[in-house]
Formats: sequence, structure tokens, C-alpha cells
Amino acid sequence: MTQIRPISPLVFPDLTPSVAITAAPRFIWIAPEKLLVDDTYQRNLSERSMRLLRRIIGEWDWRRFKPPVVVEIDGAFHVLDGQHTALAAASHPDIAEIPVMVVEAADLLQRARAFIGHNRDRISVTPTQLFHAAVAAGDPDEQTIQQVCERAGARVLKVPPANGAYEVGDTMAISTLRSMCSRLGAMKARQVVQCLVEAKCAPISADLLKAASELLHGADYAGEVESSDLATAIRGMGPSADREAAQFAAAKGMPRWRALIVVLYRNTRRRHGSRSKA
Repeated sequence: MTQIRPISPLVFPDLTPSVAITAAPRFIWIAPEKLLVDDTYQRNLSERSMRLLRRIIGEWDWRRFKPPVVVEIDGAFHVLDGQHTALAAASHPDIAEIPVMVVEAADLLQRARAFIGHNRDRISVTPTQLFHAAVAAGDPDEQTIQQVCERAGARVLKVPPANGAYEVGDTMAISTLRSMCSRLGAMKARQVVQCLVEAKCAPISADLLKAASELLHGADYAGEVESSDLATAIRGMGPSADREAAQFAAAKGMPRWRALIVVLYRNTRRRHGSRSKA
């Protein structure tokens, strides 16, 4: 169910708010090519920058637009934050002007400090937050992942629990879930997630998802291990499975999730006639 809440003030008893030392910002519309960039503290364009610019230009949407923050110096406007937005707008043939927020920063030191503040004092959107946004936006692939988890009794958290106390079925491994659903399909992916829920995993880690999917549906193991038996083994081993996998991975120079496959395979009851791989 959609939850809409008002922006309500928070109380921080141990915090004294700072006093604003500059005037409030003002907004103006300006041709983006008239904006200036100071290479003294601004970032040079990288390959990642070029990919970002191509995406902004190719998917231009005013609903996703954030006004660049600029400072006026001798009648010219220097960008403090939003260089990529300004460059994309200047490169878009249909964008003549953009709104910018003009703030005060009299000297280079203040401007550099403002640049640092803009890039330090921001909370990056996490992959799991993007996942939930995509589900709400109707992305069919992400909705499939959501359905897989819901039907298996699991849930993708937006952020880790504040006290670190995960509940059974909680997971943050959205990248692994996405890859698994694409590779196995929804039904087999649900079987893997459900197995780990039945194993009382809290949280369901990426390593567990990779190991369980290989043991249940991988070419080398498919048909040898029952989901219920694997769940029993994982539940019985508890944290010791990760410890043994870490030691085995270090000794053999392999990824931990592959080592976890070996550890779980050794401790899972197998169908009659299956061969040993340990």
C-alpha cells in the first residue's frame, strides 16, 4: 500500500542549529553555455562522465532536472554543483535556458569549500532504494523480482536495519537477485529464495543466493540436492557455514560463494547414488 507522509520537523536536543552567514539563494534562467567551470576544484570529465552525459541528453526529462548551483563573479556565473547537468543542457539542441540557483561565495576558498560540501553532504541513493522506486514505477523485471521474494516469504529492504538485526528473509542482495531471476526464471528463483527462508537466513546474503542457486539448479549439482535438505543443512550449520567457507576460500584461492557451495554440499543429505564432489 502506498504510504504518503508529510515533511515533519525532527527534534535534535543535542544540536545547536548554525546561523546562516550568507543571503538566501535566488533563481534565474540562463543559457547553459554561458555558465563557467573552474578547473581548480571541479572534476575533469571521465568516461563515466561521458556515459552520464549521454544518458541525461538521451533521456532528458524536466521532472528529473535539478538546478545547478552557481555563484556570480564579476557578472559571470561559475558552477559550484551540477556541472554535468549544465553540460547536458548545453549539448541538447532543444534546451535554450535552464534555471540555476545563485548563492554567495566571494572567493576561491569559499567556492571550493562549497563544492566539497555539495559532494560530501549528500546521501547516495542505494541500489535497493532504486529497486523499490522501479517497482513503484511499474518496471516489469523489477516487479518480477518483487513477486519472487514476496511469494517466497522474503523482502528486499531499502536500507539495512538501524540496529543490524535482520529478520528471517530480509535481503539487500538486489544485484544477485536480479541476475538469478534473469538466468533461472521466476519459478526456479523463487525456489532458491524460499529454500533460504526455510533455512531461517537473516539476512539472505548474495553468497547464499549464489551457492543455493548452483546447488539446486546448476548443471553440476541439479537433481542431487533437495531444497528441503539444503535448507536443513544451512539452518543446522548456522554461522559456521560462512566461517568454513571463508577458510576454504582462502586456502584454495577461490571466491567465497564457490567455497560455500563445497561446504554446503558436504553437509547436505544427497539423493542415493549421487557422486561426491568434495
